[in-house]
Amino acid sequence: MKLLFVCGENACRSQMAEAFARHRGGRRIEAYSAGSKPRGSVDETAISVMQEKGVPLSGHTSKGLAALPKVEWDALVTMGCGDACPTLPAKRRFDWNIPDPARQPIDTYRRVRDAIDASVARLLQELDVASDRR
Repeated sequence: MKLLFVCGENACRSQMAEAFARHRGGRRIEAYSAGSKPRGSVDETAISVMQEKGVPLSGHTSKGLAALPKVEWDALVTMGCGDACPTLPAKRRFDWNIPDPARQPIDTYRRVRDAIDASVARLLQELDVASDRR
C-alpha cells in the first residue's frame, strides 16, 4: 500500500507522518512525504521530538512533489496546505488540517507530533493495514 503525506515545506508534519506510518505499518506499506514548497531540510526540532518517541527522522530529506514516484497513491493525506495542496492520482484522499509547528515552542511540536501519531494510527486502521510491529 502506497501512502503519501503532503504539507507546505516537507520539514515537519509530513515528515512526522511518513516516519510514523513506516514505524507503525512496517513492510505492509510504502510511505512517502513531500512539500508543495519544500524547505530543503528537515526541521531540527521535529527531529528532536520524534527521537523522544524512538522514531528517527535524522535520515530524512525535505523534497518536492517532483521527487515522488509517478504512481497512483492508495491514500493521499494533506495537512492544511490549502490551495497549495497537490492534485495527484489517489484512490483515497484525506485532509487532516494539522497546524504547522515550525518556529513554535517545543511543546507545540510535541502536541502536533502526538496528533499526527494518533491520526496515522487511525488511518492505518481505516485502511485495514495491520502492523508488522507487535
